[in-house]
This record gives sequence, structure tokens and C-alpha cells, in this order.
Amino acid sequence: MQLTQMPKIQTLMPALCGLALTLAIAPLATTATAQGLFSPVITVNEQVITRFELEQRAGLLQLLRAPGNPEALAREALIEDRLKLQAVKDAGIAITSEDIEAGLDELAGRTNLSTEEFIAAVEQGGVAVQTLRDFAEVNVAWRDLIRARFLAQSRPTDTEIDRAMGSQGGGSGVRVLLSEIIIPVTPQTTEQVDDLAQQIAQVKGYDAFSQAASQYSAAQTRANGGRMNWLDLNTLPPGLRPLILELTPGEVTDPIALPDAVALFQMRGIQESTLAAPKYAEIEYATYYIPGGRTPEALSTAARIAQEVDTCKDLYGLNKGQSPERLQVVTQKPGEIPRDIATELAKLDEYEVSTALTRSGGQTLVFLMLCGRTAQLNQDASREDVANALISQRLTAFAQSYLDQLRADAVIVAK
Repeated sequence: MQLTQMPKIQTLMPALCGLALTLAIAPLATTATAQGLFSPVITVNEQVITRFELEQRAGLLQLLRAPGNPEALAREALIEDRLKLQAVKDAGIAITSEDIEAGLDELAGRTNLSTEEFIAAVEQGGVAVQTLRDFAEVNVAWRDLIRARFLAQSRPTDTEIDRAMGSQGGGSGVRVLLSEIIIPVTPQTTEQVDDLAQQIAQVKGYDAFSQAASQYSAAQTRANGGRMNWLDLNTLPPGLRPLILELTPGEVTDPIALPDAVALFQMRGIQESTLAAPKYAEIEYATYYIPGGRTPEALSTAARIAQEVDTCKDLYGLNKGQSPERLQVVTQKPGEIPRDIATELAKLDEYEVSTALTRSGGQTLVFLMLCGRTAQLNQDASREDVANALISQRLTAFAQSYLDQLRADAVIVAK
């Protein structure tokens, strides 16, 4: 029996793969006195959460190396657990001991340890086996409730399966929510920009990064404090993906050198789904070069062109009578596209434009337009595989919406 996602599971589950390395960790220190160990710290619809439970869950999150404040994460997780178990009870769903054991086996299966070794490693870190059993029980129970309540609504039609099979590739299914800063560089400003980028790489917090983006970034996102929309990881340049995946929310990359620019990215969120993200065989894009770099005149010209053209084909008419080298329309595999161009293309839909890049030491502005993407079809996936993936994705969305509703209706009191 499989476990559904735990609250904050996007950050917890990858850490399970490294749990074998925690065998040597010293037992966690207990901060509460014995007298107050079982005192209530939170009530959720009059259901008590004790300090012992809070410390145990925080300890488990520490062992799993979950990013963020362990106690704050534990509070959120335990509140959600109470809401879930109450909903399960109201629905009359019972969980057997065999179900819980299967849940523990699934958790252990995500490590290189047997179930017994997994439990021993966690207990050595100061976390009771009952905490693990509670962890497994709530997920098994919640999964059964969600399937009973929403499965019928989650089944895709034949048309939806056809559409998914035609658009999905064998990607990772990972989406990232980033903020960006793209700082232009000229031969005269290299040293100053390097110093500035190093300072920005050390900033703490989303607000500080957004302020730096508004002040220094050349990307269109500067108007929004550098905040980008959700991006499929597969659309980012291959060399950038591992740098992004190393980040935890709030962290900033080291400065990344691009042609005529330096880039920094801050992680704001990451999501993973069982349905693979689109994977592309080729990407067609156009670059039109405007003399003057990022001068007001060149940027004004780019803005005027963006109003005049609707597709990449329109750029041919714009370039009529000028040097052919000024306009380039190319089709390349994702791994062949220069990193700075690929990063900008990842943000664009068909026929959208970016003017964040320059060439010739900052003397030439790049008017970049996405012409189209050619999907790499996932021909190995069966209709059943695609249908199951769609069901899983929809059940996840229903589960989060239902949990949000339960929380909105709950009476939660912190002691």
C-alpha cells in the first residue's frame, strides 16, 4: 500500500534518500522539562497536540533534513494531521495495523535500509517508533479518504488522455518558482558587477532579493521584484537545472556568468507531480539585434518593434533592406541553445518577447522572440499509465483544496 504525500512532502521525501547517513547522529536534546512534556501546546477543534508530540515531529524533520525551522514545520504538520484524522473519523474509515506496517515499509523503501534498520536509525536519533507509526497512519488514512471522496471526479475522459499523451514527455514533473536578477556587464563594469553580484548572493529573505531585483536587474521581471511564474524544470538550460535543484526555499545561487551579464536566482518554491512535464525535441526562436545596448533609444526601439510584430515571420519584413546578420531565426535542440537565451526562452510562451540580453560587450540589444516548441512525444507510455498519472495529479489537487477547507472551518488555539 502506497503512502500519499505528507504535508511539506515535497521537501521531506528527497531527504529520505540520505537517511542512511544519519545513523551516527547523536540523540536529539529535549527542551521541555519532564513536568511539562505532555502539556498541550495547540488544540485543533478541541483535539490536543502535546509538547512531546511537537518535539518528536520536529526531531523527525531534523533527521530527514527538512529545510526550514523544524518546530514551525512540525506545528503545521501536526495541525494538518489532526484535521485529516478528524475527517477520516467522520467518514467512518478504519485503518488496520497491517496498513500501518505497509506504510512503514514504504517509508523504509525510500532509503537503502530495511524497515528494521530504518526504525533503528530514527530511534537512535531520539525519535520514538510511535512517531513513525503516527506519521504512516495519517497518510494511509488520508489517502483512503481522498480516493473514496474524489476518485470518481478524478477519472479522465478519452479526450483528456489523448491530449496528455500528445503533450507529455518523460520529464521529471518538477516545477520551480524562482526570482531572478540579470545584471548587464560591459568591459568597463566587470569588476563592479562582480562585487555587486557577490553581495546579492549573500542576501537573506525574499524582500531583500526583490529589492535588489527592482534596483539592478535588466529582466522584465524587475517590475515585479524579480518574481517569475512557475516554470517546468525541463524548460531551463540543462547546466542550470542542478544548480536550481540544490537550492532550498529562500536560498540564492552563486553568481552565474552569462554573455554580457551575470545572473542570480532565488528559490521560492518547488513542486513535483507524478505526471511528467513536457519535454521538447526542438525550440525555434528569433534574435533581432538592435545597436545601442541598453540605452533608452535602443530600448524604445525594441518596445516599438514588440508592438508592430505578432509572429517571428513579421521580423523578416522588419529586417528588409538591412544586413541579413541582424536577424537570426534558428531551430535547436534544448541542450544546444546558449544558456542565457535558453533561460529567457523558458519564461516565454509562443511569440512572446524578451529584451533582457545584450551582445558585443553590452553594445547590442537582443530582441528575442520564441517562435515555437516541438514536443517530444512520450510514445512508451500506455493509456493506462497516462490515465493513472492524471488521476493522481487531480487527487492531489482535490486533497489540498479539501484540507484548506477543513483548516478554514477549524478552531485552532495555540497555548
